Amino acid sequence: MSPSASADSVVRDYYDALRDGDPLTPYFLEAESTVKFGLSESLFGADDVAAALEEQTETTADWAVESRRLVVDERDAFATFADDVAMAWTNVDGGERYRFDSRWSGTLVERESNEGASDWRFAVMHVSAPHEL
Repeated sequence: MSPSASADSVVRDYYDALRDGDPLTPYFLEAESTVKFGLSESLFGADDVAAALEEQTETTADWAVESRRLVVDERDAFATFADDVAMAWTNVDGGERYRFDSRWSGTLVERESNEGASDWRFAVMHVSAPHEL
């Protein structure tokens, strides 16, 4: 992941990395306060997030990620995002294909990279699938 000029570009780059099977851990803040909620998991701390993302990359393939309504709001040193996302992937062990209409939201924080450019990282990410009540 290279330094990005905007939080919006980091979210879009993350979607591309997911589709391409690239490492996802570099997109997350290396802190104990980092949190990621997935469809079936709650991960607290950068180490747990990294371990789960590495396992996900190893055990899934053929990701489709279709952003439908990405909204990003940048502030001084943080940004929020929300999106409706159609996503699908294949489990490499059994070959099952999964598909969900999902909601993504979270917070990114801005850090200065070694090159002096803006470097946005996810501090919180929440992915859920809506259910009819």
